[in-house]
Amino acid sequence: MAQHEITLKINGAKKSASVESRLLLVHFLRESLSMTGTHIGCDTTHCGACTVLMDGEPVKSCTVLAVQADGHSLTTVEGLEQGGKLHPIQNGFWQEHGLQCGYCTPGMLMTTSALLERNPDPSEEEIREAISGNLCRCTGYVNIIKSVQHAAAAIAAQAQPSPEA
Repeated sequence: MAQHEITLKINGAKKSASVESRLLLVHFLRESLSMTGTHIGCDTTHCGACTVLMDGEPVKSCTVLAVQADGHSLTTVEGLEQGGKLHPIQNGFWQEHGLQCGYCTPGMLMTTSALLERNPDPSEEEIREAISGNLCRCTGYVNIIKSVQHAAAAIAAQAQPSPEA
C-alpha cells in the first residue's frame, strides 16, 4: 500500500505522519494519534458523530481521507477546552442537559462551534438547520437547542467589555 507523508495542524499543534492512501481521517485521529474524542458512528456521513472542523468548516471525518487533510488545520473536540476549563459550548451542553449517552456529543459540539463562529446569535431555526446533519437518538434535540442558545449567550457575555468601576 502506498504511503504518503502528511503534515497538518491539529488543535494548534503541527503533526506529521506517514499514512496509507485509503486511511480515513477519523481512523488517523483515533488510531494513529490516540485522539479518541472524535467518534465513529455510521461510516457513511449520516450520523455526524465524527464531525471535526477543517479550516473552520465542519467535515465528517469518516468520509475524508487523511491525505486530503494534508496542509489543513483541524480542530477536534479535544481542542475546545482551553487551560483546563470547559469551552462555553461544552458548558452549555452540560448546563442544559444537551447530552445523554454522549455518543453524538463531539460532533454536535464541533458543528455548534462552526455555527457560532459564523453566526454568534442564531435563531432556533438556524440552529436546527446547522445541526441537521448530526443525529441524536437520545435527546429529541430540545435540550441540544437550549444548549446552543446557552453557549451563544455565554460567548456574547464574555465578549462584552466589563464595566469600569
